[in-house]
Amino acid sequence: MIEVILASLLCLQGAATSAPRDAKWVERHDSLVKRAKEGGIDVAFLGDSITEGWKYGGRKLWEERFAPHKPANFGIGGDRTQHVLWRLENGEFDGFDAKAVVLLIGTNNTHEKTDTDDVAKGVEAILKRVAEKQPKAKTILVSVFPRGEKPAPIRDKVRALNASLAKLADGKSVVWLDIHDKFLEADGTISKDVMPDFLHLSAKGYAIWADALKEPLEKALAGR
Repeated sequence: MIEVILASLLCLQGAATSAPRDAKWVERHDSLVKRAKEGGIDVAFLGDSITEGWKYGGRKLWEERFAPHKPANFGIGGDRTQHVLWRLENGEFDGFDAKAVVLLIGTNNTHEKTDTDDVAKGVEAILKRVAEKQPKAKTILVSVFPRGEKPAPIRDKVRALNASLAKLADGKSVVWLDIHDKFLEADGTISKDVMPDFLHLSAKGYAIWADALKEPLEKALAGR
């Protein structure tokens, strides 16, 4: 009961206020801290379940496209900006020197009553922490993906959030990668072939993301 109350209170915190989740989540975090300490990471993927999904629906593409670049997956399903911020403040990006960081976060914040400016502040706080932990890395900031089968208010919120996130990229240390519309059909709907539940990606969806990452990731790895 106490854990439920604590979780509820943490959800009320601002998007830029770091916060942990439950004990099982902390165990997952600890496993990622261990991975970080092992080193040998050139590309760090950071985010929520959509990033974590490279281990599942995107596994084949991960092996084909990213494995040669010494990648590591720091995605945890259900995370909001405040959770990623806490993870960074507690060891997940310590122990290695990456050349590139791929950051996708924010969709889980859109369910909260926080406004998009607050969520953008959360992402900005994450970017600052990434820069502190990985000063040699270029961060590829990925637009939050559309969600829901058809156009709806939450889609408008995502678009507004992306407009704010785009302003956080300077084109040098942080590069903006907007692929939001690539997941949409001509009529604005989302196909189940791309997102089976209209949120998480299928193999076809991960292919869209992988294709879009090719050029910016190559530039980051080459130090350009």
